[in-house]
Amino acid sequence: MAFVLAASLVLTACSSDQDPAASESSEGKINIVTTIAQIAEPISVIGGDKVHVRSLMGPGVDPHLYTATQGDIKKLEGSDMIFYSGLHLEANMVKVFEEIGKNKPVLAIGDTLAKDSLLKDQAGATDPHIWFDIDLWKQALEAAVEELKQYSKENADYFESNKTKYFQQLDDLKKDAKDKLSQIPEEKRVLVTAHDAFGYFGRMQGIQVVGLQGLSTEDEIGLSDIEDTIDILVKHNVPAVFVESSINPASINAVIEGAKKQDLDVKLGGELYSDAMGDAGTDEGTYLGMYRHNVDTIYKALSGKGE
Repeated sequence: MAFVLAASLVLTACSSDQDPAASESSEGKINIVTTIAQIAEPISVIGGDKVHVRSLMGPGVDPHLYTATQGDIKKLEGSDMIFYSGLHLEANMVKVFEEIGKNKPVLAIGDTLAKDSLLKDQAGATDPHIWFDIDLWKQALEAAVEELKQYSKENADYFESNKTKYFQQLDDLKKDAKDKLSQIPEEKRVLVTAHDAFGYFGRMQGIQVVGLQGLSTEDEIGLSDIEDTIDILVKHNVPAVFVESSINPASINAVIEGAKKQDLDVKLGGELYSDAMGDAGTDEGTYLGMYRHNVDTIYKALSGKGE
């Protein structure tokens, strides 16, 4: 499939057709396309009125399984710059990025991070969900901003000033999250979700994370995964588990039902944003708002102090 898409990209590059919407809305601005909104929204803030940023993947979209459409390839071809997360998150699009990167700046921002700062699973696969570690995400965004400054040197000071202001908000968010989540009792600090997307979040916040699927949603869930998770819930008397906005909730519902058979009343703690953010125009459609939503949802469900 990736080979076919790469071939389609070459054909598209031979055409003079470009996305008219992009041409109209980004006239005079740097046209940036990203894969996930976790990159697009911060870069739109930092780039300000000098950039026009769009993400290919919207709310509820799973980047692990996403395959570029012909329309996506046209958007990529019509862009000035492309940022994607990397670390095998957008596995089905790598060949496309390699091909189009021959003609314009294309950066996998996660691949710029130090290898020893990244988490790996038991099989040695790198965890790509780096946006849940605010410090790592700042480093990844820093790489994107440096690329932007190189592309538009005349606006470098503007981008740097906006980045400094935005990073201060990230630092404030990090402190607020730490303060709130530290109030969850030690024995309740177990976060159970549909797939293993919150490893960096758990490392930063001192919370044990259990994902029914592995790092990718392509991984299968076995009966033993569900049973092992139920055992953990019973052992720690965990009060709640969580669904994810981009993942089928069936596996989590199976855990809840299984826990009931062992006389443990486990509630659905709420919906978390993992691989995708919320709708554009909402607070959860921003990186800061998405992260804050997750913190508040986890705190209320695990602390028993619902507001």
